[in-house]
Amino acid sequence: MEPLSSILRPKSLETFVGQHHLVDEGMPISTFLENKKIPSMLFWWPPGCWKTTLAEIIANSMQAEFFQLSWVRSKKEDLSAIIEKAELNQKYWTPTLVFLDEIQRWNKSQQDTLLPFVEKGTITLIWATTENPSFTVNNALLSRCRLFVFEKITPDDVFTFLVNQKETIKKHYPEITISDEVLHFLAKNANWDLRNAINLLESALLLLWKWDLTEEHLIKAWTQQVYYDRDWEEHYNIISAVHKSLRDSDPHAACYWIQRMLVAWEDPLYIARRLLRFASEDIWLADNNALLLANQVYDAIQKVWMPECSIFLMQLAVYLARAPKSNLCEKIDLATKQDVQRFWNLPVPIHIRNAPTKMMKELWYWKWYKYAHDYPWAKVDQEHFPDELKWRKYF
Repeated sequence: MEPLSSILRPKSLETFVGQHHLVDEGMPISTFLENKKIPSMLFWWPPGCWKTTLAEIIANSMQAEFFQLSWVRSKKEDLSAIIEKAELNQKYWTPTLVFLDEIQRWNKSQQDTLLPFVEKGTITLIWATTENPSFTVNNALLSRCRLFVFEKITPDDVFTFLVNQKETIKKHYPEITISDEVLHFLAKNANWDLRNAINLLESALLLLWKWDLTEEHLIKAWTQQVYYDRDWEEHYNIISAVHKSLRDSDPHAACYWIQRMLVAWEDPLYIARRLLRFASEDIWLADNNALLLANQVYDAIQKVWMPECSIFLMQLAVYLARAPKSNLCEKIDLATKQDVQRFWNLPVPIHIRNAPTKMMKELWYWKWYKYAHDYPWAKVDQEHFPDELKWRKYF
């Protein structure tokens, strides 16, 4: 049985949904198709916005021979066969469009294999990735491709698409009635992912088979997915959101972003380490208890793992967000590091050196040292810096 997502897949720009900044009249891709000239392109960002579908539409519009490669399924022999066919097509003025999915999984040597054929125009290459290409794509290829950043498909676009496809859906599920209200509920809760919306709708239809489709049926079929990549950009985007929410004293947002990471199976100790650092970097002496609590939470997580330990992180996040803020500790850390890297191995002043041997004492180590407790209130005036840093104050 053909999946509903395949049945409903758009075949032209007129039925394509979303990416208005790319495909609407006067926008780059629609202009390329109008002029019948397509450069090599890189499509970047979220799953479920039909990057592959747009590549197929481009190939159909250009009357190009279309090949699709995937890191999971494709072999070196497949690429060689495509290049051989593309060189033949070039002689007869037939364009060859190669769509390469999951480019982030291709290593440098695999990517380099395609470089000369892109340069000579033997093939027009469209790459697709859900991860930041500045981390995953060779600079040589990036410079030869137009980068287009896709956007998540809005609930309004999802709703419009599903309403327009109601007759097609009805042909495959004639016993089921689907109201616009239910489609609106689905679009609003599909996590900005059109493919997710269609798959959820199909799951609910298969469970129901007849009668009216309701919101309860959709909820029963629901399999919510949180988009999160533990090694690339979204990981760093979300932990950055945690830090900035805490720094700006917003406990509500901080807890939300932490929960996003936990639901996506991030290591809770990673989050705890970042909050431990935050307690010194952004709070420090403004509230010394912050570091103590952060350390206790880190220890507690090792004793009580997920899912129970999530409440510890919520408690800590609220405390850190509400605590007074000071970045003085970080300033001292950076300033002292700069002095060390500037002067490197400055000698310790001789009067504060240790003198465990007779020879060292004869060299006057520790000779003029003033023992603080021999003075009123243990206050003593003596230099502790090397000469090059005398009178340095870090705060």
